[in-house]
Amino acid sequence: MQKKQNIIVRIGKAFWNMKERGIIIPTVVYAILVHIVNPIFFTAGNINNLLRQSGFVFISGIGMTLVLISAGIDLSVGSVLALSCVTVGIFMVNMGIPVVPAIILAILIGAVIGLVNGTIIVKFKTPPMIMTLGMMFMARGLVYITTKGLPIYPMPKNYQAIEQTSLLGIPTLVWLSVFLCIIFHIILTRTTFGRSVYAIGGNAAAAKLSGIPIGRVTVSVYAISGVMAAITGIMMGSRLGSAQPSVGSGQEMIVIAACIVGGTSTFGGRGTILGTAIGAIFMNMLTNSMTLMRVDIYYQNLVVGAVLVFAVILDQYSRESTMRGTRKIKKGAEDTTPERQTGDMTNV
Repeated sequence: MQKKQNIIVRIGKAFWNMKERGIIIPTVVYAILVHIVNPIFFTAGNINNLLRQSGFVFISGIGMTLVLISAGIDLSVGSVLALSCVTVGIFMVNMGIPVVPAIILAILIGAVIGLVNGTIIVKFKTPPMIMTLGMMFMARGLVYITTKGLPIYPMPKNYQAIEQTSLLGIPTLVWLSVFLCIIFHIILTRTTFGRSVYAIGGNAAAAKLSGIPIGRVTVSVYAISGVMAAITGIMMGSRLGSAQPSVGSGQEMIVIAACIVGGTSTFGGRGTILGTAIGAIFMNMLTNSMTLMRVDIYYQNLVVGAVLVFAVILDQYSRESTMRGTRKIKKGAEDTTPERQTGDMTNV
């Protein structure tokens, strides 16, 4: 009995020490409340649909999390998503390229766009918001130029099967999301690259003095963001069975919202992959639950926007509290320096 109690205590302490507890608790509470109001919420079909929609946001959110932690931002993910979706369709349907090479080429396109974003930001000191905003319009323009605004279909059956099949009753997209979550959690928390990303976002000047290759890490972060957006676009094309030019419109805002709600700071230096995963689930849970309760779409947008603003306010408050605490610690250290103590003794 005592052993079981110790295990429960250790689990409780581990949970309380988790950085993500601030989003886990409201997510669980909200899910319970929604289930009470509408029992359909916890049916297998709805949960699968919720996790699938969350996966589309989360995969793009992985790259966005790294970018935000490094004190940047990537507004081009929605357009890169669309461009990858359209190009994989062109490669397979119009050019007859097999599925696997077409997917690899589409991912490479996403990587190249990310590399261009990162390189221009680093080499020309361009503000990330301006650079990625420009790329957002350029990539979306390429989508409409190559398709003339028309969808590309029908996609090969083996390509559609990538996202539309399930393993153990769980969609393949969810399994892919779990796999990527584990991989990038390890990268961020257990590798030199991950620590460098946090260091650059926390204090770029100190990171440079520490010998961290800021330029190389920054370019890598944007390249990863491009790759993650491309993978999302490929999976969306597989899900839809066609390449729609309008796919991914506004996706960047939803992805950024999921990252911020999940605890990633817009000022850099703070954030986790698991937090983004839960943030993506929470944001999709909001829209999913409101749809089940037949709330008008316009009110849904209002609620999602309000949640985002609230999360940003909390982020700002947390940052200012941390800064105040740091200043107090520095002041206390200065007050107890040997020189200050010697001066006090001399005055006596």
